[in-house]
Amino acid sequence: MAETKIKQDKICIVGSGLIGKSFAMLFASSGYKVHLYDIQASQVTDALSNIRTQLVDLKEMGLLRGTLTVDQQHSCINGATDLSVAIKGAWFVLECVPERLDLKTSVYRSIDPLLEPSAILGSSASSLVPSLLSKDLKNRNRFIVVHPTNPPFYAPLVELIPAPWTDPDVLPKTKSLCTEIGQAPVVLNKEIDGFVLNRIQYAIIGECWNIVKAGVMSPEDVDKVMSEGLGRRYAFMGPFETAYLNADGWVSYQERYQGMIERVASSFDPFPKIEGPTLQTIHDAFAQQIPLAQLDARRKWRDARLARLSKLKKDMDQ
Repeated sequence: MAETKIKQDKICIVGSGLIGKSFAMLFASSGYKVHLYDIQASQVTDALSNIRTQLVDLKEMGLLRGTLTVDQQHSCINGATDLSVAIKGAWFVLECVPERLDLKTSVYRSIDPLLEPSAILGSSASSLVPSLLSKDLKNRNRFIVVHPTNPPFYAPLVELIPAPWTDPDVLPKTKSLCTEIGQAPVVLNKEIDGFVLNRIQYAIIGECWNIVKAGVMSPEDVDKVMSEGLGRRYAFMGPFETAYLNADGWVSYQERYQGMIERVASSFDPFPKIEGPTLQTIHDAFAQQIPLAQLDARRKWRDARLARLSKLKKDMDQ
């Protein structure tokens, strides 16, 4: 592993929630100087404390990224409650506030006059298209959506979506940065509502919902179909490669399965409304397994397994 060096390049993160903290850790693991901004000092303090705890946990599991120590990585992250101080000199600014158009555009109005002309303004939006988010900005040509998978530190996919007016250098620079910090960037060549990850996720949720609604299978067993079946393969390859390997390439797959696929797909119900008795059935099934008071513990359980899976994939790839 190449030695990680502390850089003088400054990155600003606006918003100290889960996504903001995760990106702060990712940038710090590559040695970047990070300014983590939030409007309330207590939120910044809590975020810095939580980041240290996470870094210590990662070290104990042997999963700390880069070669910098816990103290060195933590020292790369500075808290800030003054936006102008946080942004000044930053070449990359990443907005990580909740997914509300009014909130995000309000934050951009504060960032826009402070942004360096050559700096990049990224947004962690998960469905709002960049042309909608950036249309009123003076620096809209420096805007790009950087949509992470949750939790970003353990699930490295990042969707990159430039606006129609984004400068040509913004996408390759952002993609290079994401790759450098250990993420797996993919590029959307055009805007589409919800982007790609969520559209695929919602398609899966819709059919799973309809199966439970029709009484075909319990919510617990539907989840097992993914975790013990499809998900085992999809952790290492996508649906296109899976099909490619299940036959002798895609031409063979089409010859063997086209009729079956069309017959089954034609029986799908329309996307359901997420409401009614099925909503309560699915909620109750998981509330019995994971009471709401235990969600944080279960998230830690999830993150630990995602971290181990990331390490396994990295080790096997090497």
